[in-house]
Amino acid sequence: MNATTPGVHLNPHERVAQGKAARARVPRSSHAVFEPPADRPDPVGTIEHQSASRLPELVPIRYGRMLESPFRFYRGAASIMATDLGAAPDTGLFAQLCGDAHLLNFRLLASPERHLVFDINDFDETLPGPWEWDVKRLAASLVIAGRANDFSEKQRKGVVRGTVRAYREAMRGFAGMRNLDLWYLQGDTDRLRELMPEDMGKRARERMSNALTTARTRDSLQAFQKLTKVIDGERRIAPDPPLIVPLTDLLPDVEREVLEQQIRHLIAQYGRSLPSDRRHLLEQFRLVDIARKVVGVGSVGTRCWVVLLVGADDGDPLLLQAKEADTSVLAPYAGAAEYENQGERVVSGQRLMQATSDIFLGWERATGIDGLQRDFYVRQLRDWKGIARPELMAPEQMEFFGSLCGTTLARAHARSGDRIAIAAYLGRNDSFDRALAEFAELYADQNERDFQSLADAARTGRVTAESA
Repeated sequence: MNATTPGVHLNPHERVAQGKAARARVPRSSHAVFEPPADRPDPVGTIEHQSASRLPELVPIRYGRMLESPFRFYRGAASIMATDLGAAPDTGLFAQLCGDAHLLNFRLLASPERHLVFDINDFDETLPGPWEWDVKRLAASLVIAGRANDFSEKQRKGVVRGTVRAYREAMRGFAGMRNLDLWYLQGDTDRLRELMPEDMGKRARERMSNALTTARTRDSLQAFQKLTKVIDGERRIAPDPPLIVPLTDLLPDVEREVLEQQIRHLIAQYGRSLPSDRRHLLEQFRLVDIARKVVGVGSVGTRCWVVLLVGADDGDPLLLQAKEADTSVLAPYAGAAEYENQGERVVSGQRLMQATSDIFLGWERATGIDGLQRDFYVRQLRDWKGIARPELMAPEQMEFFGSLCGTTLARAHARSGDRIAIAAYLGRNDSFDRALAEFAELYADQNERDFQSLADAARTGRVTAESA
């Protein structure tokens, strides 16, 4: 099933043959179809099942965020789409998947060398699986965002075709590269201005330049200044309930002390998953405060801790985020992870897919105050991040952004999957591009129906939704 099985080294002709054989099993044009089966699982039930293991007091916030718009719903509904994709025929050509490759999970990030790069950001659902699942999730997200902007169907299909074409052409280019050249390749933003099409206009170009500049200011010091303040002479994480709740405000004294020791142990022990030089760097910091944080849309309700550490003094801060890692939503359909620790699954997938990763990215298992063990991954809270604003994009801007996402996703898949076989499957013509444009429209229709199902469940009291 996976053309890159360790220890099996096929020659390029054999790999091309595998890609073309996959066309016989699953023709490229067949990807245009999305027909939900009669026994499709209830989407609200799927979300409720996922919420069952989360902090119950935060689950209404999750539902409230998902009900803000069909796009926000889509961001929180990776488990629903995994069910739909898993029920359909696939190419059998595996790569490491993001698992939740919607357009807002591509953004500006800092490399360890302090370069600004464009890359995938979220890997909570990462797992090896059919490469096209990520492409379909990205394509559908663009249509849903385009509908929110009142783009015409023709404009939306143009955005998706441009995005998928960028993926296809990039994969074909990567297929001809040496392994080491591909591995060293980064999405350096110095070339973004060069890649912008001339018809984007002056205002769009200015917005891109401003985004690059702003991303460089969104570093750990900026997060430190925004999220902390001096309380009784000590630097502490500033409360913003229910989104940020310091540990001192969260639990009674005895339970708080137990949980604080457990989180301190988590941070101390997770250093074992870091390379020795970075472990040494981590040891130069001391932990001074902890808070619970509500993050994202789909992740709301998972246990997520913001940990404030300082080095020489308050002017030498480090903000880490320790986030609970559960089983990937892809696992029932793509197979279980090879890692026992789900945090290690996330970290390993991220390191494989990203051109360069956070120097403090690691994992650990921790025991909660309820006595249950849970897996976590740890990273810096913020380091030169810039996020897209799709609601401000015109069709040509969204197509340009989509092409960046498509190229970036192709590079990530090429690092782990058989890029020659995938490129051979995709071919030179636009058959797959056109098929994905049709699929994305059909899936956006399904997403709107699922969004309405959750809205009906909130209206009837089946679920409780809160704004926060």
